[in-house]
Amino acid sequence: MSNTWFLTGALGCIGAWVTKTVLDRGDRAVVFDLGGDARRLRDLMDEEALARVDFVQGDITDGAAVRGAMEAAGVTQVVHLAGLQVPFCKADPAAGARVNVLGTIHVLEAAAAMGLQRVVYASSAAVYGPPEGETPPDESAALEPTTHYGVFKRANEGNARIYFQDGGLSSVGIRPLTVYGVGRDQGMTSGPTSAMKAAVLGRPFEVAFSGATDFNYVADTAAAFVEAALRAPEGAHVFNLHGDSVQVQHILDTIARFEPEGAKGLGITGPELPIPPALEGSALERALPGLPHTSLEDGIRETLDRFRALRDAGRLDTRDLD
Repeated sequence: MSNTWFLTGALGCIGAWVTKTVLDRGDRAVVFDLGGDARRLRDLMDEEALARVDFVQGDITDGAAVRGAMEAAGVTQVVHLAGLQVPFCKADPAAGARVNVLGTIHVLEAAAAMGLQRVVYASSAAVYGPPEGETPPDESAALEPTTHYGVFKRANEGNARIYFQDGGLSSVGIRPLTVYGVGRDQGMTSGPTSAMKAAVLGRPFEVAFSGATDFNYVADTAAAFVEAALRAPEGAHVFNLHGDSVQVQHILDTIARFEPEGAKGLGITGPELPIPPALEGSALERALPGLPHTSLEDGIRETLDRFRALRDAGRLDTRDLD
């Protein structure tokens, strides 16, 4: 029996990959989004697959619209990814709070009212403050976010816990760090993916942060959200998503191995990120054993290959480079 998935933020990077993962399972995908730009979905799937997506245009800050869409679809699984990222929250904190915090409450409220088993939502490594020492933080570490975005994600984790405490709605918040792959063209840590795109075009590009960070391949990230929705244990859980912690320069060096000419114009500028360079992720591995992990080399190769195909088809979007 197939499932019906309610996916918010599915026009974004992780959301597009979650949608693809759901469709590849043979399930139904109901995409709830305010925008109508499906370019990231088109970057991953053909028109036949895209025709299987049910699009519902709606505003996550409208609680009645969220609940109405969920009830009309008869959803069985919910993955909530809608949100404004770090730069947008900094530019307009009030809008960031409406989308990131109030929007999440609307999803939790609708799921609880419908008697659904679980909500899976995107938290972030931004809930942590600057790194302290060399040990990657686990889920018990202190949370001292340095951005509005991180504060909002921390609030979402607390609200999800209260929904389980007061009404028994289970939830999983997943904390990625630096997600990379096709479709990642916005946000504070999107630079390494934009560098891959620039390389296949032979254009100069500088990644706007330096140092080490935990790189999460977007296909693996999407799989974690889908598997959490299907088989996470009861309760209000928050899990770090560990990837491959390497220096940004290592990413550029790997790009250069596959695109030696195109990578000549790549560089790095800016400070290190104000969050830990790696997360301790064993709790997620214990809760959901068997999650996929694509090697960094394979993830970069796959991303470059897809960017080349989109370039050759005249469909490679360059707004993040222009």
